[in-house]
Amino acid sequence: MAAPFDGDVVAGPESRAVIQITVARSLCARQSPVRNGAAGVKQPPMRRIVVHIALVAGAALTLAGCGFADVRAPVPDFMRGKAPDPPALGTPPDVKLLLRQKLDSVFVAASQPTQVRVSEPRPNLRGPGWTACVKAEVVSVTGKPLGTQTYRIEISDGAIADRQKVEAEDTCATESYEPV
Repeated sequence: MAAPFDGDVVAGPESRAVIQITVARSLCARQSPVRNGAAGVKQPPMRRIVVHIALVAGAALTLAGCGFADVRAPVPDFMRGKAPDPPALGTPPDVKLLLRQKLDSVFVAASQPTQVRVSEPRPNLRGPGWTACVKAEVVSVTGKPLGTQTYRIEISDGAIADRQKVEAEDTCATESYEPV
């Protein structure tokens, strides 16, 4: 056995075990540091809590997103919701009768519409109800003839819900009309 150098501590097996336990305790204390709070109460580090909250919130949002896949969602077909069935149209409305009863809902009374003609009703492509085209010869407030005016009417629940003046590229130009 070699002689100890100056400054070396000679320790027996018991003291080596005590040193190892002390070193192990100090390593464990460094792995999970604990801070004192404002009231002197020991608290775990804030960073770990924030990371756990972020992970839980991210997992919740990911799982919640699975329930919101609609018909147009960019997910595989088996994950998409079923497209709703279009509502039943029923019988087409009597547009001639509606215009006879409420012609002022399409044309202003001062325009004195004459030669009123209407097309067949078609299902509305933008929503529930029906659409039809209406033509009439009208005059201005001063009595000057304005010529033929064409409107597209929307019929909902058996009443004229809306009217819009037709542009040149509209399909009303190709419709066939019957007098009212």
